[in-house]
Amino acid sequence: MTQVFAPGGMVRPVTLVESGPMTVTQVKTTEKDGYNAVQVAFGSKNPKRISKPVRGTWKAIPNASFRWVREFRVSDPSIYKVGDVITASEFKEGDKVRVSAISKGKGFQGVVKRHGFHGGSRTHGQKHSEREAGSIGGGGRAGGRVAKGMRMAGRMGGERVTVRNLEIVAADPEHNMLAVLGAVPGRRDTLVEIRSLN
Repeated sequence: MTQVFAPGGMVRPVTLVESGPMTVTQVKTTEKDGYNAVQVAFGSKNPKRISKPVRGTWKAIPNASFRWVREFRVSDPSIYKVGDVITASEFKEGDKVRVSAISKGKGFQGVVKRHGFHGGSRTHGQKHSEREAGSIGGGGRAGGRVAKGMRMAGRMGGERVTVRNLEIVAADPEHNMLAVLGAVPGRRDTLVEIRSLN
């Protein structure tokens, strides 16, 4: 993350995201595949680490050795051809976007951090219950058992998170960089999906 200054002098926090170039590796149509979609690939990888069947699907693209492959549903696949390159020029300043990624893994956490519980009272005879969950059942609440979906301590993070209504503050197609207003899910080098809402 970094910050940029708006014309009025206001500081705006932004996340810099490398966006492309992505190569179209496959175009799927309703007639042939049962649905309309476009498959794109991004990044580079050692060609020795790519299996022959996967390399066979990229035979129409010279020197293809991609790290990530993702598929997106589209309404009109005819506007794409195998080998087309998609860059950051698809976005412009002011576009509203939806960003999805795998969030940072935080390991095993208690209920206060994981679910925002307040913990127990620090007085009135309490000793060690400041960050405890409290009662989880009882005879009257759920028939003497623990109800399904009870919020407890456990693994936190490492899940797919989508943040909506973020704004593109700047787009630099020359360097394939986007400046997205605010924070996006994930750590550095996380693969993120950016979809336009316009």
